[in-house]
Parts: sequence; structure tokens; C-alpha cells
Amino acid sequence: MTERSILVPEGLDGQRVDSALSKLLGLSRTAAADICADGGVELDGSPVGKSDRVTSGARLDVTLPEPKRPLEVVADPVPGMRIVHDDDSFVVVDKPVGVAAHPAIGWTGPTVVGGLAAAGFRIATSGASERQGIVQRLDVGTSGLMVVAKSEYAYSVLKRAFKDRTVSKTYHALVQGLPDPVLGTIDAPIARHPRHDGLYAVHSEGKHAITHYEVIEAHRRAALLEIHLETGRTHQIRVHFSALKHPCAGDLPYGADPVLAKDLGLQRQWLHAVGLGFHHPETGEWVEFESEYPDDLQHALDTIRQG
Repeated sequence: MTERSILVPEGLDGQRVDSALSKLLGLSRTAAADICADGGVELDGSPVGKSDRVTSGARLDVTLPEPKRPLEVVADPVPGMRIVHDDDSFVVVDKPVGVAAHPAIGWTGPTVVGGLAAAGFRIATSGASERQGIVQRLDVGTSGLMVVAKSEYAYSVLKRAFKDRTVSKTYHALVQGLPDPVLGTIDAPIARHPRHDGLYAVHSEGKHAITHYEVIEAHRRAALLEIHLETGRTHQIRVHFSALKHPCAGDLPYGADPVLAKDLGLQRQWLHAVGLGFHHPETGEWVEFESEYPDDLQHALDTIRQG
């Protein structure tokens, strides 16, 4: 353990403890909140929580945990991961379900970067080593297209493109019921779920999130939607349609009907990244890529179409 004592500067007077710690020690807000939750922060000798307020001139005593071992990329082949495009700047993969974008604490399964390493790809190393080349992510339970930067220049250009929302991200989702209207936009902020770890929810204090959708097939028990994301929040599509009471079929954590999921043979949410378009980082030319539905989603859709 490492102990630090810091006097709160005037500029941080009145701020939350986790926010002040984040600025003073260069920690993420989540890491600062975790230290508070573990009883590792005192203000003028008294324990404080993450939402308490600091005062100018007060002494913050912080007990920092031992640094965790860095995550490592393990070269491990990923069955079913298809290379859609490959050039000197980037590689586009068709990610199967059950595969994470990169290593993460608590995840022991396959990863996109591990699969690429096993296939001999050399990926840009900007950012954290375990996230080399990653400029976007898909949920473990979501399949479809992902782009991974191979050069440092492509990494910076593509990272900026996603931040500036100049990338076209198209998803198809099979949702329960029929959304009304059949063509619409969902503009609702998203934050971590207040009661369920690992889930997210629409919340007034969340991050700005915009989802555009159009019904392309309407059936008795579900509707197939084409979805374009203007923002890229974690679980955005799943959260927005759950909030509308039209969760993705099979998405049990977000309120999907388990009976329908069983009828359709779904073990995960019906959600697939079918299209990806952006300006090539080297040439500036607009490039687009497409992905077909995997077998489990196609089977579920065929079942819905049969009534």
C-alpha cells in the first residue's frame, strides 16, 4: 500500500471527493470511487465517501492499493472470426458472439486482439497495451463488424473519426413487439444501472446518447429494425429499446421474454453490426463493409417470419 497526503487547492473547493482525487492523482473517477468504498480516504482525519465534498485547505489522506498486474494480450485463435478487409492501415473483422474486443479484468475468454495476434497481425500499440489498435468495441454478446488499426497513424485518425461521429455504424436488431413510430430517434442519456452491476439504464445524469431506427420487417411477435448510432455508449441499443419496452429478443438482462427467447433458440440478444463505413485514414476514400447474419440469428429470424 502507498499513502499520500495532499492539501486541497482552492480550485477544487466544494468538489466531490472522487472528482478531486481524480484530478489530484490522475486516477479515473471509477478508481477513485473504489478507493473511497474501501475506506482509503480521510479528510482532516475523518473517513469520507466518494460523494462527500472537499474544502479548500483540508488535508486528504489517501491509501492507494498496490498496482495491478498489467493485462496481457494472449495470442489465441478465435474460431469463426472472419477477416473482411486487410491493408497496411487497418483490418476489419467479423466478430463472433462470445468474443471480447480486448482483454479485461474478469474476462478469460477469447478476444479480437488475441485472435489477430495468433493470426500473425501486427497491430498499432497506441494506448494501453491490452487494447492495441482498438478504436471501437462490440459487446461480448454482440456479433458483427469491428475495425482495428494496424498503424499508429491509422489509430489516431480512426480514433478521431469515431469521436467526431463521422463513422457510419449500422446494426440490425430483432426487438419484441412493434415500436411506435416505426421510424424514429431515441434521445436519452445513459448511465450505469443504479442497482445492477454491469448493466446500464436511461438516467437524467447519464451521458448523451442518440439512436436512429427504422422498422424494416414487422411480424406478429417481433420487428426487425435497422439502427444507426449517432453516439456509441456501452449497451446503447439494448438500453434504449429496453426503455421503450421493446427489448432485443433474447436479451434477458434487459427484460426480454425468456419464453420467446426459448422459442427462437436464442442464447443472447438478437443484435448484429451489419455495416461499417468511414474515410480511409490514408487515402480519404469512403469505404464500406457488410456482414451477414450468423446462423443463430438467422434461425431466430426465420422462425419469427414463419409466425
